[in-house]
Amino acid sequence: MKKTMTWFLAGFALIFCSSTVVLAADESDIVQQRNHVREMAREGLPALYEAQPGARYAIEHAAGYGVFSVMGVKVFFAGGTTGKGLVHDNRTHRDTFMRMVQAQAGLGFGAVKDRIIWVFETHSALKDFINSGWDFGGKAQASAMVQQQGGTFAGAISVAPGVWVYQLTETGLSAELTVTGTKYYKDSDLY
Repeated sequence: MKKTMTWFLAGFALIFCSSTVVLAADESDIVQQRNHVREMAREGLPALYEAQPGARYAIEHAAGYGVFSVMGVKVFFAGGTTGKGLVHDNRTHRDTFMRMVQAQAGLGFGAVKDRIIWVFETHSALKDFINSGWDFGGKAQASAMVQQQGGTFAGAISVAPGVWVYQLTETGLSAELTVTGTKYYKDSDLY
């Protein structure tokens, strides 16, 4: 009986130690992924400020902002875009990690890598985006409104009251944002 109990405790200890190592490795991987997303966001803002200097004021005085790195591929009639990013609350300085997916239909071929930067003027718009995500369906396409040079949101696209989006492409700011079949949601892997 004593020998059985010893084997049972040894087996339990082995299982406990190995699961602790796995959990520590998973936690390390999560921290590494979070840091990668934060670094991408830190690189995205200066690129935006260089392309549109007025964006700095808009972001610093907003309730918060989101920065997403997105990669899209289109082959013949189908395509899709995926991305990761974070939403930063300027008041609490808390980051919420999120994902983005988009399905596209139509003739085309190629790959693109863009940065999409969201600006939330109000805390309610920020919280709605974080808690409910964002879901564009149908044939939606947002276009930049013609604004005076140097305006707070010059170069940004209004997608809802108090919500603005900048799209940085390899060639600079984009005046159009295709949002058909796009969904933003919390990244449960990085929570």
